Amino acid sequence: MSLPALLRDRLALPVIGAPLFIISQPDLVLAQCKAGIVGSFPALNARPPELLDTWLARITTELAAHAAAHPDRPTAPFAVNQIVHKSNDRLEHDLALCERYRVPIVITSLGAREDLNARVHAWGGIVLHDVINVVHAKKALDKGADGLIAVCAGAGGHAGTLSPFALVEEIRRFFDGPLALAGAIATGRGVLAAQALGADVAYLGSAFIATQEANAVAAYKQAIVDGSASDIVYTNLFTGVHGNYLKASIVAAGLDPDALPTSDPSKMNFGGGAAAKAWKDIWGCGQGIGSIASVPPAAELVARLVREYQEAKARLA
Repeated sequence: MSLPALLRDRLALPVIGAPLFIISQPDLVLAQCKAGIVGSFPALNARPPELLDTWLARITTELAAHAAAHPDRPTAPFAVNQIVHKSNDRLEHDLALCERYRVPIVITSLGAREDLNARVHAWGGIVLHDVINVVHAKKALDKGADGLIAVCAGAGGHAGTLSPFALVEEIRRFFDGPLALAGAIATGRGVLAAQALGADVAYLGSAFIATQEANAVAAYKQAIVDGSASDIVYTNLFTGVHGNYLKASIVAAGLDPDALPTSDPSKMNFGGGAAAKAWKDIWGCGQGIGSIASVPPAAELVARLVREYQEAKARLA
């Protein structure tokens, strides 16, 4: 197990901030990277598509300036999430901009493509692909992904149902490269536990929704502060792919969270329109929110995670 070269000695904590649809925008990504963890965002968050150029210019410029001004502490690289599913008609446009700015990390979801991976490698980037089972993991590696993100039970948004104890162990039987673990991780103790299981880094999303820089309405953030694992509903109704959502937002939409119909997976859509509206009104969230008690700046959250991580390591020493 090893971190990619571009991450070694550049992280204050072995964490990737997950790309959060609608929520992750430059303010959050920059705060995460400056605090020493990988910040990321879905390319589809930049609307209209031309805005992605502005975002990438700002992120690359500000991170370079921050690294130059603070050589004594790490400035982490950033990542852009690309939805590879056929419904994403922006993929070529967005990938071309990633190529222009030499985005260091591309996170691919809902489809693995050998040509896309080769293109990222050509500009010096790496590809991490998110998976919910071993079949998807092997397919992604066969197509040239550099690393995997195991999205396990309890993760926010689109998530699998496998225990991290099961999925990480099975992946490590055939892959010793970069592995991130997602699924209800919201504390420094959880980050250390992910490493103990065999992952290289933890993948945190929901905790960063409840930060000041996140592009989420105040009610969404407060629902996370007030919520617990019992407030999470797993359904495929909203996009065609199963995911975890806050019960309060489902109720607010006039739906019964205990009697939701199922959606036709063949009609799933991630390019905008109804899907974007669903993610705006129905709030994705993971089961790890019981440890979230406030809405701090992202840097303050990272500092708490670092402290908890170090304290947990000390207890085990």
